[in-house]
Amino acid sequence: MKQYDVYGIGNALVDTEYEIDDAFIGLADLQKGVMTLIEEEERINLIHLLEEKHEYEVIHQSGGGSAANTLVAIAQFGASSFYSCKVANDATGDFFMQDLRAAGVDTNLNNGCESGHSGHCISMVTPDAERTMTTHLGISRELSIDELDENALRNSRYLYIEGYLVTSPTAYDAALKAQEIAREAGVVVSLTLSDPAIVENFQQSFDQFAERGVDLIFCNEDEAKIWTGSQSTKEAFKKLQTVCNQVAMTCGKEGAMVYDGSTQAAVPGTPTHAVDTTGAGDMFAGAFLYAVSQGQSFEQATVFANRSASKLVSNFGARLHAEAITELKQP
Repeated sequence: MKQYDVYGIGNALVDTEYEIDDAFIGLADLQKGVMTLIEEEERINLIHLLEEKHEYEVIHQSGGGSAANTLVAIAQFGASSFYSCKVANDATGDFFMQDLRAAGVDTNLNNGCESGHSGHCISMVTPDAERTMTTHLGISRELSIDELDENALRNSRYLYIEGYLVTSPTAYDAALKAQEIAREAGVVVSLTLSDPAIVENFQQSFDQFAERGVDLIFCNEDEAKIWTGSQSTKEAFKKLQTVCNQVAMTCGKEGAMVYDGSTQAAVPGTPTHAVDTTGAGDMFAGAFLYAVSQGQSFEQATVFANRSASKLVSNFGARLHAEAITELKQP
């Protein structure tokens, strides 16, 4: 019997969230709706612009990182999870570790941390609920093979790889190594494309993942169209089926399209009033992996994942509170 349902590898970030207006996006010279990597000086300047010049206040702070959000959701729903990541020995890193452990996620962060700056994500939410993010990876950029726990990975049912790791040479190597170990051990390899801009700029890296064998791909329709060079959502979905054994593609409020290797289904979304889309894809993947790890079909898992993502975007933040988790799990 496997020790973990899902083993994840990804960035370790602390998310800080602000409510802003659309004009600020232009003032900060950011691209709306995408994630932009920044350096430490840029991070400091952006916080100054937000808090000092425009008097925006922090509305939410939590442990974050795309794959971390997914692994936390899996643990909250009741499955077992392990997360490989890297933080520094600073207050931000301490906050992340405590937050991860409180959620019930096992981790490699048990033997002390190096000096440096832990990763930080600034998430800015406009009135249309769209989120624009800037990420300073800090020491998370140095994630490497050393952070892998081979025994935990071999004793997991699923591997979940965060697509953002392609931006760091050492982290990308670690992701490829994790993929290799998983395939040798018969662990299902899943990969999320993470962000349209990442797919556009690192297409060859994602191609290499696919060539080495990906069993399940998570993406949204924009990421799918970019990666497959498609003009339509349906065309992208069909092409993905030739690249990966199984597909879970989200389509915003329209729901999701899934393929389990033999049959496909279009599952309508769950109506809601969205206030913040931060982490919607992460929650979808977490709820989906939880459901399939418990024996549900792809279609059943997608219904649950749509409900979970819908619940998430009706609140601020990339994670759900315990009451919401309990409500979602009720028949």
